[in-house]
Amino acid sequence: MSDSARKELAEQSLFDAPPIAEQERMVEAILFAAVEPVTVAELTARMPHGCAAAEALAYLRKRYEGRGVRVVHVGDAWAFRTAPDLGHLMQKETAEQKKLSRAAIETLAIIAYHQPVTRAEIEEIRGVAVSRGTVDQLLELEWIRLGRRRMTPGRPVTFVVTERFLDHFGLESARDLPGLKELRAAGLLDNRPLPGTMLKLDDDDDQPTGQTELFED
Repeated sequence: MSDSARKELAEQSLFDAPPIAEQERMVEAILFAAVEPVTVAELTARMPHGCAAAEALAYLRKRYEGRGVRVVHVGDAWAFRTAPDLGHLMQKETAEQKKLSRAAIETLAIIAYHQPVTRAEIEEIRGVAVSRGTVDQLLELEWIRLGRRRMTPGRPVTFVVTERFLDHFGLESARDLPGLKELRAAGLLDNRPLPGTMLKLDDDDDQPTGQTELFED
């Protein structure tokens, strides 16, 4: 097909596409019904040929600014989410049925901040062995997943956080993880050793493997 023919076909497709306002409604309907965040590529695949999904999404996102729900970026995808300042109203509905153990919280934090990271590296940072149950719980929640194997002896698997993890904590990417100051303000470092001090844990489900030093970047 010649370049002129391709251009003519593209122009015809745009001409046949629904008005941008109708495309915006389509994007709104897809995001509203979706269980998981939806990428622009997935929106394009579901909408009629010739639609500009990214443009329609931009209009929709602007229209929901300042509303009770917003169109937010979750990793490489998009979804409707409650406005951050109204999150306290949803506390009852979003409460976890099972609380994470301290071991699981610390393991999750290490994976989030050091990904991709191997089990041995997690144990080195925490100073205790990571139980299979701790990792299984995080995998079942779909907050972590297996990453690429390291090109080292034994080719150990690595762990990384998922888009579901980012979505749950309202993060666009791992770069948006809170810093040390924010963790202290949230009370997550209360009664815990600070970076640069010896780390010693006494968990019911983990067995100590020794102490290790943590250094602040």
